Amino acid sequence: MVAVGTIIWLSSELMFFAALFASYFTIRAVSEDMWATNTDLLNVPFALANTTILVLSSLTCQLGVFAAERGQVSRTGGLLQINKWGLREWFILTYVMGAVFIGGQALEYTELIHHGVTIPNDAYGTMFYLTTGFHGIHVTGGLFAFLFVLGRTYLARRFTHEQAVSAIVVSYYWHFVDVVWIGLFATIYIVK
Repeated sequence: MVAVGTIIWLSSELMFFAALFASYFTIRAVSEDMWATNTDLLNVPFALANTTILVLSSLTCQLGVFAAERGQVSRTGGLLQINKWGLREWFILTYVMGAVFIGGQALEYTELIHHGVTIPNDAYGTMFYLTTGFHGIHVTGGLFAFLFVLGRTYLARRFTHEQAVSAIVVSYYWHFVDVVWIGLFATIYIVK
């Protein structure tokens, strides 16, 4: 039941991001010169590297889910034996990758603000920060969800089916956030 509720909630989130995409394309259509000028300021190689980190975090998240489905909460071998990692190790790595992504976004924001791309400056800045900012807020929410799941694994006396379901639900959210970012990356950085 929790999984179904999560999917329904993610559907509403999809509508929210669809509205942001629609706004982005609408304002872009009436301000083509502004877009041409401002997109030249984007650091596409840096954004691609940051995107790669986020997309790979979806893989590490799913490996954590597979471990949870096996009932393996922690590693059964050495730290460098990744084939023996459990839910905790995979989710900690996913958390770190998500935090690196957020740090990369903050660095990019700093660089763009230095170049004069701000929310009050023009429509491009407004749409750039709204779309990427709301996505960043969702990634941060996912990071808190990982901490919640990890905390439960450390506090519980034994790993239960409910904890595995929590890990699966968090993975649904994380995969959703990654897919949305792929769309945003393509829209903002590639389609010029």
